[in-house]
Amino acid sequence: MDAKFENEPTFVDTIKIFLALAILIGSIVGYYYYANESALLRAVGVLVAFGVSVWVAFQSVQGQTLWKFIQGSRVELRKVVWPTREEAIQTTGIVLLFASIMGVFFWLLDLFLLWFTTLVTGQGG
Repeated sequence: MDAKFENEPTFVDTIKIFLALAILIGSIVGYYYYANESALLRAVGVLVAFGVSVWVAFQSVQGQTLWKFIQGSRVELRKVVWPTREEAIQTTGIVLLFASIMGVFFWLLDLFLLWFTTLVTGQGG
């Protein structure tokens, strides 16, 4: 019997997620706390802290599940058959033409309904 077991998040995994959030929030607070320091140094600090927080988050079950999803998405993205430039231009032209035709149609319908309403109610100019 081939059973697929998925790990359930534990208390430790929850702590990892909160630690990752704390690192990220701490870096943002530090960015503003040290406002007198170089902006470049503060920005690099936030980016490094962001990387560390992502690494910590990916150590949890939720993070590993997210990573598997990202890898699966990349595999599926490679399977997509993208249109050629010519096909994309033709499709865009058709959509713009249809949208223009429908815009004129609804504008004329609005004019007709305005005329009809004015005729029936006797109001307007």
